[in-house]
Amino acid sequence: MFREPGSQVEHDEIEHADVVVVGMGAAGCAAALAAHDAGARVVVLEKTGPGEAGGNTRVSGGGWFHHDDPERAAVYLRALCGDDRPLPEPVVRAWSHGTREVSAWVESLGVEVGPHGHFNAAGAEYPELPGSDCYGGLRCVEGTLGQGRLFAVLEKALHDRGIDVRYETPVARLTTDALTGSVTGVVTAGGERIDAGRGVVLATGGFEGDPELVRTHLGLEDVPVWGSTAATGDGLRMAQEVGADLWHMDNMMAVNGITDPASRHGYFAMFVHSRGVIWVDDTGRRFVDEFVPSGHGQALIDGRYVLHPHRPMWVVFDEKTRSAGPISGSADILPVGWNVLMNGYRWSSDNMTEIEAGWIRRGDTLEELAAVTGLPADALAESVSEYNAACAAGVDERFGRSAATLVPLLEPPFYAYRSGPMLAWTNGGPRRDEHARVLATNGTVIEGLYAAGTVSSTFSWAKDGGFHIADAFVFGRIAGEHAARRIG
Repeated sequence: MFREPGSQVEHDEIEHADVVVVGMGAAGCAAALAAHDAGARVVVLEKTGPGEAGGNTRVSGGGWFHHDDPERAAVYLRALCGDDRPLPEPVVRAWSHGTREVSAWVESLGVEVGPHGHFNAAGAEYPELPGSDCYGGLRCVEGTLGQGRLFAVLEKALHDRGIDVRYETPVARLTTDALTGSVTGVVTAGGERIDAGRGVVLATGGFEGDPELVRTHLGLEDVPVWGSTAATGDGLRMAQEVGADLWHMDNMMAVNGITDPASRHGYFAMFVHSRGVIWVDDTGRRFVDEFVPSGHGQALIDGRYVLHPHRPMWVVFDEKTRSAGPISGSADILPVGWNVLMNGYRWSSDNMTEIEAGWIRRGDTLEELAAVTGLPADALAESVSEYNAACAAGVDERFGRSAATLVPLLEPPFYAYRSGPMLAWTNGGPRRDEHARVLATNGTVIEGLYAAGTVSSTFSWAKDGGFHIADAFVFGRIAGEHAARRIG
């Protein structure tokens, strides 16, 4: 068979299935289970091996948003979208009713579900918005956060049902009907062709692991990622190749993160032991309230919900903050993230291991710190001086930072690290409808193609705790059930 240089050889033999699911995080597992339980023959194709499968679901908190009132949940979702990023009402209704059923569905997999104490007590992240009273807290397997518990339950459910799961099988492209444009199956990177008689579900995760896509759509350069680097926009590209429209491409969740410069994975920088820290940009100037109350990616600043953080920054602190306790939590504090769960890294109690490794720069004076970071010395010194004056006065007139967080930077040596910021996940991808069907640029349905999870998140802007897992389950299940009942 002739092939272009660099292309994959396609096998002449075509394998047949009813539904092919690409990816096996929360959305992919939910789609596969729903399609199987609806009577379909399902094949799950997972890009990575068994030891890394599951994408961000594997290293997430594994908790989902719980509520008992679909009408109020719909109000809350509309408010989180804002006036300029509305969602189609059928999508809102599918989400608000579907998220109510998530806890019962997880319980149906044979595990106990319970509230997570801290996050239940914390309440909604955007209490000022209408509908936030619907927030019923975070539910987790056995009421316990993280440690990969949720993914273990999902993977076991796939295997218990005998669903065909193929690890280390990335998908290269979709196949389509030449006359109708309908999606008919997939071709793997190894050249295997699998016909999907009823549909293909894309559940490949976001594009945070692809620097080019991050640069193009988010305007960020060389940022570390919190989760799986296998989230490289595969589903996004495949959907675009068959004419998909896109939505939410500029939306993301970014955090203040710190990383080993030699690694693409980062760590949450939490600063729970001391608030003596400021953020400055490359000019050496503070640019934001560092501890403004924020949700999963957005904060209310100057009357608008904006991405927070949204650009590269230097995080500056002093010896008192350095010695107060670890900047980043280990698994016994917050059992989430790739470095913590997959690489087993335990942050040093005094941050000295990371300083000595060069992850954090050090200067005996602010002038020395400026020299090792490349920041303008005068501007850095002025920023620290202005901040310390605000601490002394108990009022941050420039950015409105809460007085309770105003801890001065007085004790040398001084420290700084660069935060890209760190990407937890992206939200944009192929536009879909309330049935999780992917839509073309002209608004019509691309028959046979579905998307769920962060490859095509529901959230056009702000989102609360546990929203992404809940969303993945809702539209994963919808995609699997709809595909299983579709006549190709």
